[in-house]
Amino acid sequence: MSCPADAHVRPGPPMPPLHRLTFDPPGPPRPVELPDGTRAWQVSRYADVRKVLTDSRFGRARLHPPDAPSLSGESGLVSSLDLIFNQDGEDHLRLRRTMRRAFTPRAVARWRPWIETIVEQSLDELADGDRPVDLVAGFTLPLPVAVISRLMGLDTDAREQLRHWSQYAFSDGSHPEEEMTSALAEFAVFGAKLLSERRSTPGEDLTSMLVKAADEEGGIPEGQLVDLVCGLVVGGHDSTMTMLGNSLLYLLGERPEAWPRLGADEEAAGALAERLLHLIPLGDDRGTARHAAIDTEVGGVTIPAGSVVLADCGSANRDPDVFPPRPFDDLFAPLAAPTLALGAGSHYCLGAWLARLELQLALHRIAARFPGLRVAEPAEEVEWHLGTTSRSPRRIVVTW
Repeated sequence: MSCPADAHVRPGPPMPPLHRLTFDPPGPPRPVELPDGTRAWQVSRYADVRKVLTDSRFGRARLHPPDAPSLSGESGLVSSLDLIFNQDGEDHLRLRRTMRRAFTPRAVARWRPWIETIVEQSLDELADGDRPVDLVAGFTLPLPVAVISRLMGLDTDAREQLRHWSQYAFSDGSHPEEEMTSALAEFAVFGAKLLSERRSTPGEDLTSMLVKAADEEGGIPEGQLVDLVCGLVVGGHDSTMTMLGNSLLYLLGERPEAWPRLGADEEAAGALAERLLHLIPLGDDRGTARHAAIDTEVGGVTIPAGSVVLADCGSANRDPDVFPPRPFDDLFAPLAAPTLALGAGSHYCLGAWLARLELQLALHRIAARFPGLRVAEPAEEVEWHLGTTSRSPRRIVVTW
């Protein structure tokens, strides 16, 4: 749930932890070349990136022309013409309106008690297991899967399929085309079936709420609703799993002095979660793509109509004109400006408040329950989960 990753660029081995990635100093918009040879403009200063993300002249829909390859090199569900992220104008607003009450701060606050219960149950199971233990298998994966499953009303079989579907929904393009097509078709069948079931037998879950809101709104194609549900199902757990795993890898491996305060002060945990969300990207990619509808001036440079534009959120979130030059120094300090990790403008991440709450509660409660938690393997030996546009540890072996 950060700036969605687009043109995937994978560094050669060994792969550094994501908190150690380096970024070029922000500067004026400049021409670059995507891995597939497409020419694009990279925008990296905070003000410039924010303009690209909030200006309606930079859209998403034209990046994915019908019956033609994606202009941004995206694949999987992320390249679907029906996905809300790839809609602009009234089509996009119609879909957003179906979600307007679901992910507000007030709505997410109402979910807090049962999310807290899921966090505590996950930590109970962790405490009852043998040591050393793998935090990914025991915490960073099952926690967000349980939350999104409760929220969307998924059964046990669907829960077990989430990781499989995520591989193809957020593929970095490395999967065979036939394999990708088959998996995404299977996922679409699941989404259509879930919608059909909630139409006939509505419940208190978010899927039922979406069906009702879409019927009230009217005019929403079924394919867009299917992609909306599928996007929420996989995006709602994959991004949180990635953020949580990378944050714990950093804190336990390099910042153990922050652990006591993290466990003692939930408000401080919220500030720390926001800073890590701001500074540790979901993956190695360097931009969320947009399409320039007309000639548009950005940061003193005219970007021609028809251009692909990469808004580099990672560089923008380190812009020395906005943020301190050593942003990791004080992990509990409030940010100098709103983070762009969750996007901005009309495509601002739908699940931003849910992601924040899960990350805050998970980090605070695990530090409170396990004050002596420590890594049992160095970060340099971490094996990475690859093949998607995000990157997270396959295992984080810990003890206490």
